[in-house]
Amino acid sequence: MTAEHASTSTAAPGAAPSVEPAKPAPRLEPRAMLKRLEAECPVFRDCKPLALKIDNSIIERFPDFERKTLRIALRMHTASTRYLKAVERNAQRFDLDGNPVGEVTEEQRVHASTTLKERFAAAAKQQREKREAEEAERRKQEKLQQLVSRFGR
Repeated sequence: MTAEHASTSTAAPGAAPSVEPAKPAPRLEPRAMLKRLEAECPVFRDCKPLALKIDNSIIERFPDFERKTLRIALRMHTASTRYLKAVERNAQRFDLDGNPVGEVTEEQRVHASTTLKERFAAAAKQQREKREAEEAERRKQEKLQQLVSRFGR
């Protein structure tokens, strides 16, 4: 028997079958984590201010979540405009089940409000600059068209 055939032959009768190592569960991406949290946790679904140190509760309830990826997902969630608006107008923080567990301080509300104002101001400035650039391009095209009509043959 060649070495090639020996490696593909079956085990002897009565021998224990070889067990392949279990494949690790596929790693969840931050957006997939957020979708799962929204589906299973009222505090995410309703976009309420999160309890402080909620990452520990999430890891307990979802042991398949990687802590590093969870932090990225939480950063995405808490930086969202929707979440900042919720912090700005709520006085309570909530656990995973939507139960009040703490308060949003005035400093935290002010920070959320300031962040939103800066974000909206930056978006408005960007829109204004875009409109101005489009207007400048339109005027340039008009002038070129006038020159072509005046000097073109």
